[in-house]
Amino acid sequence: MSHKIRWGVLGGGGDSLIGVLHRVAASMHDDYQLLGGVFSSSLQKSKDFAAKLDLPTDRIYKTIEALIEAEKQRPNDDRMQVISVLTPNFLHFEMAKQLMEHGFHVICEKPMTMTYVEAKELETIQQKNNTLFALTHTYTGYPMVRQMKQMIAEDVIGEIQKIDAQYYQGWINPIIHDKEQRTSTWRLDPKQSGISCCMGDIGVHAYQMLEFVSGVEITAILADLNHLYDDNEMDIDGTVLLRFGDYKKGVLCASQIATGEENNFTIAIYGKKAGLKWEQENPNYLYLLEDGQPMRTLKPGHGYNSELSLDGTKLPPGHPEGIFDAMGNIYKGMAKAIRGEAYKEGEFPGMRDGVRGMHFIETAVASHKEGNVWKEL
Repeated sequence: MSHKIRWGVLGGGGDSLIGVLHRVAASMHDDYQLLGGVFSSSLQKSKDFAAKLDLPTDRIYKTIEALIEAEKQRPNDDRMQVISVLTPNFLHFEMAKQLMEHGFHVICEKPMTMTYVEAKELETIQQKNNTLFALTHTYTGYPMVRQMKQMIAEDVIGEIQKIDAQYYQGWINPIIHDKEQRTSTWRLDPKQSGISCCMGDIGVHAYQMLEFVSGVEITAILADLNHLYDDNEMDIDGTVLLRFGDYKKGVLCASQIATGEENNFTIAIYGKKAGLKWEQENPNYLYLLEDGQPMRTLKPGHGYNSELSLDGTKLPPGHPEGIFDAMGNIYKGMAKAIRGEAYKEGEFPGMRDGVRGMHFIETAVASHKEGNVWKEL
């Protein structure tokens, strides 16, 4: 019997970029064996896709219900253990709910659900069924992000006094100015995407990352969002002011109409003694800033890095690691948890990240709609 974790997938078929990312990540450390799933809403398309992956089609199912029923009938040492949910946003809640109610572990794309109420319900279901849940906030898997988290925890920068996040993309810019395109893109359809586009898609990444690396929770926000056109219900740009304690403040700027930008995600945490800055488009560099000192650049793979950072480093110093490696580290941490092995806090985002993320999205939208007012988290 294979030692690998028995793994299934919902969605991610065809030319899906996210599907490729998850399959590569799961194979990276030889922890998972893909058995099947529901790759498409069409059974034939799912089977055709499975054939391209050289998978047998006996565990390719028409629906999630069919998957659960068939897998539950298999012996414990043969049924799928964990299922990845890679479908559009509006399907996440119901799929994760059904899976956890039947004892399957879940790896889910973000945002976790469509609403905060759904997120809280999933949290209750997870606790009741004692299942594991990982949310793929991919950037937490980068070695230098994990190094940043550890340095802040070890008080290298001192008491935090300023946090800052910028996440700029430009991909919606050519779509939003075309009425036909902006009314037919699923990302701009609240029925499929939820109440937020920009904050729900990338703003929540920045929010989760700030809390992840800083170790503090944001307590209140004030949001000013931009829809650009009256017939567009979804935010595509926004600025959110942050409070995380007395005299401790920050800002989160996110946009999908930053013309020409690709995936410009930068986070910075400033303390009394020093500051740390990381840029997603140059992920192998962590910048340490101190008064009166030249800026220092830390890189992955060196002995000065933390155990958490080094555990997520697969190549010698000087060899770049990227987004596939970051996602692979999340799958690696989840594999440890599924096997009952020891793992460190921070190896994979979980249910709490998803719940707080949905709370942030809804609160940001409410802050904007109520006239750009402060709302407690």
